[in-house]
Amino acid sequence: MSQKKYRIIQWCTGVVGKTALRHFIENPHIELAGVLVTNPDKAGKDAGEIAGLSVKTGVEATDDVEKILALKADGVLFAPIITDVDMICRLLCSGKNVASVAGPFLPNEYFEAEQEKIEAACRDGKTSYLGCGVHPGFSGDILPLTLARLMNRIDRIQITEFIDKDKNPMVYTEMMGFGADPAELLAKPRRAPDTWRHFYQSLDLVAKSLGKQIEKVTSNFEVAKATKDIPYTLGEGRTGGGIVKKGTVGGQHYEWTAYADGRPLISYHFYWTMGENVEPKWDIDSRYQVTIQGDPPLEVRLQSPPDADGKRPFFGLPWTGLLGATALPALCDAQPGLVTHVDLGVMQPHGLARPA
Repeated sequence: MSQKKYRIIQWCTGVVGKTALRHFIENPHIELAGVLVTNPDKAGKDAGEIAGLSVKTGVEATDDVEKILALKADGVLFAPIITDVDMICRLLCSGKNVASVAGPFLPNEYFEAEQEKIEAACRDGKTSYLGCGVHPGFSGDILPLTLARLMNRIDRIQITEFIDKDKNPMVYTEMMGFGADPAELLAKPRRAPDTWRHFYQSLDLVAKSLGKQIEKVTSNFEVAKATKDIPYTLGEGRTGGGIVKKGTVGGQHYEWTAYADGRPLISYHFYWTMGENVEPKWDIDSRYQVTIQGDPPLEVRLQSPPDADGKRPFFGLPWTGLLGATALPALCDAQPGLVTHVDLGVMQPHGLARPA
């Protein structure tokens, strides 16, 4: 087995980035090269402290972008809340392969300008780029395509994300319009009707892998109302919060459906609720779920084991960081250019089977 080590930079250390950082520190096949932070209070701290570990790595976090760009490294796990294509291109041009959990997710016909810039940067730096995460990047493409090998015939694929945001507080609670007037949010959703275009790479990958061409994509949005006042926080390490008042938006369901041969082939559903006190009452058992209708039909649930109170924590954000982190060695070894899941094939993430 190869004992090659990869020098990796962690860019941003929120929930996603901190999970990846912990993996890089603990994986014997990774050498942590640097850590970029945007919070000045974290600058100068040891990476181990930021990751919540009791080890000293000797790598101090910095908020100096130029210092990170000057580092010699094989790859970067790029994990800001909002993507920055120009910064991705600077990293690629500096000779660093980039796995971005913030996107853009390419190839994608709706983001040709971004794709052209990234491809040009890959040529200049002789580097590779991968957009990856849990969705897009796993539950909506790799997982259903893997399960498709168990099918004789596929009629329709439905991928659903269920998140109980009361049990799993996130900064996105306010951003997504929970607590808003239902009529106002229905008239102006926080996710625009064309948001599915950011997921098109995954939809297209599944369709083409099945030998089909997407003809159109439809969008649907509905809300559920809170049946009581629901207090909330913004999640780990964040101050603030509020109350989703009775009668306001306590649940949201987005659906995007891709058609082929005149009928629905792939649907993405997102059910987000502020716990069980909403009407209509939707499933709040946090998970990703793939349902394939056909011969034979199947359903697979990707979720954490239940905790002490019987509810399941949602690991979508940590999974996002780990999917990017475990893809980086294969990305560093890939041919320069824009890389897809198909290009990387079945990954072999070394260093996972180790003592705790």
